[in-house]
Amino acid sequence: MAALVNFMTALSDGAIHVIDLTAPLSHETPILELPPEFGQTQRFELEEISRYDARGPAWYWNNFHTGEHTGTHFDAPNHWATGKDKDDIASVPVARLIGPAAVLDFSAQVAADPDFLIEVDDVRAWEAEHGPLPAGGWLLVRTGWDARSSQQDAINADDTGPHSPGLSAECARWVAQESPVVGMGVETVGTDAGAAHSFDPPFPCHSHLMGSDKYGLTQLRNLDLLPPTGAVVVASPLPIVTGSGSPARVLALVERA
Repeated sequence: MAALVNFMTALSDGAIHVIDLTAPLSHETPILELPPEFGQTQRFELEEISRYDARGPAWYWNNFHTGEHTGTHFDAPNHWATGKDKDDIASVPVARLIGPAAVLDFSAQVAADPDFLIEVDDVRAWEAEHGPLPAGGWLLVRTGWDARSSQQDAINADDTGPHSPGLSAECARWVAQESPVVGMGVETVGTDAGAAHSFDPPFPCHSHLMGSDKYGLTQLRNLDLLPPTGAVVVASPLPIVTGSGSPARVLALVERA
């Protein structure tokens, strides 16, 4: 009981700061666009049911339509073929939705090269300075990509395809199979780099993370407000039965210096 009382006191007196890592969800939210022969996700849309009128004189509400993997969202293991027999989004253990964060900043490298790929040595260099990645925690990758709020900027595509940063295939395998984290969070539209369709395996973050019963968080923002270590992430997807993912509200708790 004392621990919760102390926690609530720290929240109320400002000793713990709550930072929203979630991008607003609207029709303008960037979505992944697959080649036309594949099924496509739906943009976020609101359908008004009533707004203080004859359809409902005292209340306003909407239906909404979108894909599971729209905006800031949580990838469950069954999202990928490698994890097809693992947890759906409703079955993710709730204890794994809260965990410590390691924030790795590659925004300078990405500003110089939007196709920048993070290697295992880059993570090892961060660990040499800040300590090991947290067991049961999240590896959060800051790239500055959260400044790209429009569809075209977020996808950053030209005639050769999309150009956005991410992990190399070997780094994705290492994070999934050898690191102690439960998942990875990124500012980009998906967890994989723009060119990941050509990697071996294709889309290695999805392939390795989902296959290792780990998770992905995408389209995060405000990672620049987090310290390299010490923040706690709270990720809250909807428990959609049999679902492969869900839009999520993602918060970070940071102790003020």
